[in-house]
Amino acid sequence: MSDNSNSLAVALFSEILTADQLVRNRLSKVLPKGMEISHFSVLNHLARSGAERSPAQLAKSFHVTRGAMTNTLGKLEWAGYIHIRPDWDDARRKMVAISPAGRRARDAALDAISPMIAELITELGDEKVRAAIPILRELRLKLEAD
Repeated sequence: MSDNSNSLAVALFSEILTADQLVRNRLSKVLPKGMEISHFSVLNHLARSGAERSPAQLAKSFHVTRGAMTNTLGKLEWAGYIHIRPDWDDARRKMVAISPAGRRARDAALDAISPMIAELITELGDEKVRAAIPILRELRLKLEAD
């Protein structure tokens, strides 16, 4: 990799990592009390998919260890936001579904974060955001393939 390419790569990833940290910080401040970003992410995933998922499937989707996902799911189950049941086809597995309380919590979180997101999009402008999405998606897909 040439020095110019190396500098470009370092600048790109520096911006991505810094933006990630700043977004997470802002999200943490506006999410409902007691809800973590990981909790919201799982609830949002389950609500959008409309289907049950196994803990292993969720861990793979979020690129985390099974242990980390088990920890998150334990907190969500304790809060009453998800239901965990045995898999009727394979007793070794469990299946996770969002509960009505989890849907309400997810909706409350979306209501809390939407103004912040809308403000950022307005400040950046729709055209810039539309232009950035394909590039970020391609980068994500490339990283997932590796």
